[in-house]
Formats: sequence, C-alpha cells, structure tokens
Amino acid sequence: MPTQIEILLDKIKNLEDELVDELQKQQEEFSYEISKRRIYFEEKVIARHKRYVKQLFSYISDAKLKHILSVPFIWICIIPIVLMDITISLYQEICFPIYGIPKVKRQDYIVFDRQYLNYLNIIEKINCFYCSYANGLFGYFQEIAGRTEQFWCPIKHAKRIKSLHSRYQKFIDYGDAETYRAKIEKTRHDFKDIK
Repeated sequence: MPTQIEILLDKIKNLEDELVDELQKQQEEFSYEISKRRIYFEEKVIARHKRYVKQLFSYISDAKLKHILSVPFIWICIIPIVLMDITISLYQEICFPIYGIPKVKRQDYIVFDRQYLNYLNIIEKINCFYCSYANGLFGYFQEIAGRTEQFWCPIKHAKRIKSLHSRYQKFIDYGDAETYRAKIEKTRHDFKDIK
C-alpha cells in the first residue's frame, strides 16, 4: 500500500504532466505547430512578430549600463558549464552501462527553439540560446545525479530539501534500516518507469 508521501509525489507528477499539457495548448493560441523538432508559425504571425523586433542600435542604447557591465560575468560562466557538460556526459556514457542505469536523453532537457521567434533580435536570440543551454543542462545534470543517487544511496533525507529530483519518490525512508537492507538492490534497479 502506498504511503502518503508516495501518493503526494504521484499527485505532483500528475500536476506537472497536466501543466505541460496546458502549456502545449498555446500552440493553438499563438498559431504555431511543431514538426520534427522545428517550430512553424503561420505567415501572418511571422509578419506580426517582425513588427515587434527591437533594432540592435535601440536595444543596446536602451540597455542600462549596469546590465552591459555585467555581461562578461554572465558569459564567463560558459567555460565551466561546457566543461561540466563534457565531464558529466562522459561519466554517464562510461558508468551508466556498468551500473545498468538507463541513460538520460539530452534532448529531453536541452531545448533550442527560441530562434524561431521573429520578434527577437540577434542579441536576444543568442542570450536565449545561452539560457536554454545552461538551464537545460542543469536539468540534465540533476537527472543524471538523481539516477546515480538512486543506484548508490537511495535514502530520503531527514531534513527538508527545497526541490526533489525525479527519482526521489523511489528512495527508502530515512531511518528505515530494515527496508533499506531488504530492498536496496530492488531500489537500485527500479527504472521501469523511464520511457
């Protein structure tokens, strides 16, 4: 019989799925469709979007000085982000087959689609590319780490944590030594819910 925590986690997952479905309904409202990972807008929408592009000169001249001065600090982060990407992707490629853990699909986390928005200028599109890469990558990292944690240490925390990763509901309750020893091997390999 599922515990109250498992019931709540299932509800959260169902609500997340419902939220994604609701967000997808925007396709109808904003007249676009997705085909083979590409976004297509109706011609009249493209023309309307182009009227909202902020020209580069205006974009730069309207920017606050403090924002312009912060740009190097934002972009310097790309170096450790790319190095982490290489390191963690390599870790997954080598270790996950050894442990029998299903690999995380990058494309489920790192999504580049804002370049199809004709109301963004080139600087905005580059910034969106960077944010999509970095934030998608952190989600990708979290899923890899969550699957690793499920294999090596699938124990819930006693202290409250801010956000739970997707594998946390599979973990064994904190302090439940008997269940831990009885179910550790089963829990380590319980990835049947991954599509």
